[in-house]
Amino acid sequence: MITVHHLENSRSQRIVWLLEELKLDYDVIEYKRDPETSAAPEALKKIHPLGKSPVITDKGLTVAESGAIIEYLLDRYDSESRLRPTEGQALLDYRYWLHFAEGSLMPLLVMKLVMMKIPKSPMPFFVKPIAKGVSDKVQDKFISPRLKDQLDFIEKTLSDRIWFTGDTLSAADIQMSFPLMAASTRTDLSAYPNIAAFVERVKGEASFQAAIKKSGAFTTL
Repeated sequence: MITVHHLENSRSQRIVWLLEELKLDYDVIEYKRDPETSAAPEALKKIHPLGKSPVITDKGLTVAESGAIIEYLLDRYDSESRLRPTEGQALLDYRYWLHFAEGSLMPLLVMKLVMMKIPKSPMPFFVKPIAKGVSDKVQDKFISPRLKDQLDFIEKTLSDRIWFTGDTLSAADIQMSFPLMAASTRTDLSAYPNIAAFVERVKGEASFQAAIKKSGAFTTL
């Protein structure tokens, strides 16, 4: 039995969605975040030394990192290659977006989240204006321009296709779902109708809805 060690409000929701799409049997063990720090509990370190999620256990193996888990599950359980193109441009696109999600997009979104939280953190009142000024400048000069370039690129990519590799859902879409949902809470998507439509399309997938029922409702923090 596959076990998903699922941290609430985390990227591990994607793995539950993938398992639903593959129609596999699995268990979910949920871990709660620290209410003050939002950090994962120490219990996750018993599963993997870094104590992060997602991580799965299956047939005596422990697999961590979203992309690695996706590839493991497809190698072992997607014999018909339903969720991974096998050749041509579609395969290249699949590999690109599978790695782009965590390698390019999520780091900027995490940085943006941290910068947004800095002015709201406890600190002496006379420090707050300085902290806010630094946070705003980092966002304006570094994060926002780079994030805009990436969102513009994604918007253009989705202008002539339903999913990231074409007209068929792939695991790359599952991988991209979380950062784009996160972007929707941190960036105004009114200028990105194709991205907004993708997010709504994801939410409408029966397997995605089943995953939410199994792992619980989530926010992108």
